[in-house]
Amino acid sequence: MTSALFDPLFGADRVAARIDDASWVAALVAVEVALSRAAAEHGVVPADDADRIEAAAAGLRIDPAALGRAAVEGGNPVIPLVRMLRTAAGEAGRSVHPGATSQDVMDTAAVLLVGWAGEVVLDDLRGAADAAAELAGRHRETPVIARTLGQQALPTTFGLVAAGWCAGLDRARVRLAEVIGGLPVQFGGAAGTLAALHPHGPAVAASLARALRLADAAPWHTERTRIGELAGALAVAAGACAKPATDVVLLAGTELGEVSEAAPGDSSSMPHKRNPIAAVTARGAARRAPGLAAVLLAAADHEHQRAAGPWHAEWQTIGELLRATGGAAARLRASLQGLEVHPDRMAANLALTAEVDGPPGHAAELVDRMLAQRP
Repeated sequence: MTSALFDPLFGADRVAARIDDASWVAALVAVEVALSRAAAEHGVVPADDADRIEAAAAGLRIDPAALGRAAVEGGNPVIPLVRMLRTAAGEAGRSVHPGATSQDVMDTAAVLLVGWAGEVVLDDLRGAADAAAELAGRHRETPVIARTLGQQALPTTFGLVAAGWCAGLDRARVRLAEVIGGLPVQFGGAAGTLAALHPHGPAVAASLARALRLADAAPWHTERTRIGELAGALAVAAGACAKPATDVVLLAGTELGEVSEAAPGDSSSMPHKRNPIAAVTARGAARRAPGLAAVLLAAADHEHQRAAGPWHAEWQTIGELLRATGGAAARLRASLQGLEVHPDRMAANLALTAEVDGPPGHAAELVDRMLAQRP
């Protein structure tokens, strides 16, 4: 659920604005309007009806709270929404929701919302990766001690550390973009056979996909691997954000002091502290993602041709996972943009272990290679 108190703190406010209750209603209405248009394109409903439905939808003012209360009886908000739209459209109401079942509209609206919110998540992942790449290039040859199992190991460069952050963020972003871009329209009718629109069902589905700028696909009512792929891609992206956030928190510690955030947070009781709050809250947001992804994966066992419960578990969870991953990306971007690097502290820490004196191998070359391979 969206939170005016916590969403800004955990970086989720931009994503939350695209998946709030009003956005859900807008997506549901957009699907119904597009469906009437698609049906009219193939002569299933009169074209004049589609015009009137679109006009009625534009003037419809729906209170999400009232729609939610009305949804209790049928178990989803599409049923009362269709009644409202049919009433508003008058005689043209006969052409609302042609050949569809509630899941068609709910799933397609969810796909739209993922696309809307995904734009923000992908933008912040790109911003965080770009900031890491800038750090990598600037500190290509800045020596720093590598640490393995919590102990000083051998010299590396801070550029290679940041290039590793960048590589993980880029890989996660590319995969997430592929998954989001491949999410298709859902349209199968009551039992996934498009029986009510025979022989025009597949053609209407294709037109609906084009109208909403979504991929076309056969009905996937209880085949939920796409939702699982989305869950995995979002969770991996959150993990890609958690890695550099964790490093920043550790490197900013008083005893190391090798980096500091440009806008550190203060303490309510210890005025000397300069906390890496952006990295801290990025970690906090990212920590929620695996559990939310697990809910979606656990709900993959949709029974027969319509699930009783697993499908319903997806609706809010998808939004919460988008907020968690988006928040992690946004806060990490804030942490890395303008991150202050302290080579003097890095040099002092390098000198703590005499045995590690020497060049950092091929670190600088590896930075060049990793940055050159950026997508």
